[in-house]
Amino acid sequence: MKREDGSKPVEQTLSSLPQASFNYINSIVGSGVIGIPYALHRAGFGLGLFLLVIVAVITDYSLILMVRCGHLSGRFSYPGVMEAAYGKAGYYLLSLLQFMYPFLAMISYNVVVGDTLSKVLVRLVPSWGSSMGGVRFGVVLVVTIFVVIPLCLYKNVSRLAKASFLSLACVVLILLAVVYRLLSGDYAVVPDTPESWRFAHTDLIPAVGIMAFAFMCHHNTFLVYQSMQDATMERWEKVTHISVGFAWLVAALFGIAGYCTFRALSQGDLLENYCWDDDLMNFARVLFSVSILLTFPIECFVSREIVRTQVRRFYSHEAVEYDTDADPSHVTGEEDDRQSMITTLVIVFAAFIISPYTECLGPVLELNGLLAAIPLAYVLPGLAYIQLSPHSLFSQEKLPAAGLVLFGTIVTISGAAILMPNLIGDCRTGIIMGYCKDDELALNGTASFVGMAASTVAPNCVTDKV
Repeated sequence: MKREDGSKPVEQTLSSLPQASFNYINSIVGSGVIGIPYALHRAGFGLGLFLLVIVAVITDYSLILMVRCGHLSGRFSYPGVMEAAYGKAGYYLLSLLQFMYPFLAMISYNVVVGDTLSKVLVRLVPSWGSSMGGVRFGVVLVVTIFVVIPLCLYKNVSRLAKASFLSLACVVLILLAVVYRLLSGDYAVVPDTPESWRFAHTDLIPAVGIMAFAFMCHHNTFLVYQSMQDATMERWEKVTHISVGFAWLVAALFGIAGYCTFRALSQGDLLENYCWDDDLMNFARVLFSVSILLTFPIECFVSREIVRTQVRRFYSHEAVEYDTDADPSHVTGEEDDRQSMITTLVIVFAAFIISPYTECLGPVLELNGLLAAIPLAYVLPGLAYIQLSPHSLFSQEKLPAAGLVLFGTIVTISGAAILMPNLIGDCRTGIIMGYCKDDELALNGTASFVGMAASTVAPNCVTDKV
């Protein structure tokens, strides 16, 4: 029955179990899957696939743990759970990480858009291939000014979240293109090296960071849970198992198809491996850029709202009040239009200025995964449950949570120690891989140089360095 005002009953506005699962899949599957072949290269093909299963299982457990924390604290939002468990310190730590994650994601989006669209432009205007650095910078500048800023200045950004279905559709089409190129044998000329099918490598920690970034969805956990009909822990566990399982399947297919095609030559952005004259993959590059641009303003909006909230609290000198149900991605953003515009422009241009310092997606994915995604996904949910649960630390209920915290802490600290000294190296993009034979693109001897490099340099130098 309808209400007296003619609106639908609450039950009709909530999601069924399949609908909630689809919404959750939308929030998990995103741009991070493009780096899974590179993660398999870093960890080794066999061990990498095993790690992908482990990361999916741990993610599944942490998502269930978060909702348990919500029931224990009575606060069904991530900030509310952390405030209930650790007070102001927990809230501010979460705020810092929640800012870092989308901000680093925006930097990675600039890197991806610059890399992908520059290849398409050079395909259309081959003479531009002699100055790829300038083309790449120009692409990011134009997209930032004419696409990103107008979208990010949109007042009610929550409407853009509905574009997540289109973004997911783009990812699925890219996956189909990657699988087709593998089955067609068009890249059978990619050379094998001693590193190609090695079961395990030593770079486990960076690989875990990339995988954690691909599965990161914890900021949407309570939003999906509260949208469910008859929301119970049992139904939530089913939704989580279905969603994470499907996301794992997509990530595994990307990883296996991409790695089997390029093996030890797999790069942080898989689309970088495909030849510039491959029109099917150029179409995939355009789709990927569309997917990125649909996601960019949502990430910017979350960062902006966190900055605005902290600035208001700093200048008001008032006691910190916590909204237990509010989520930054669903605020209308209609207050303080001038301050909102200034904050948005500062964040967008900061990401734009920082992005040219690295031309490779792999290090950015590793950094975001290790310093933001893993603490948000594993460390903080485990710590919150340990604090809120009445059981003893060594009880059967708390030991898995303690293991989750230990795993996340070890990976974050060791990964930061490994990654930071090598973050800004001599990694380069905008080169033609040696197996690409189109003479029209061999500008200034580039193709012959890369072909020589691919045959004389160690395989890790082809992917990580040039």
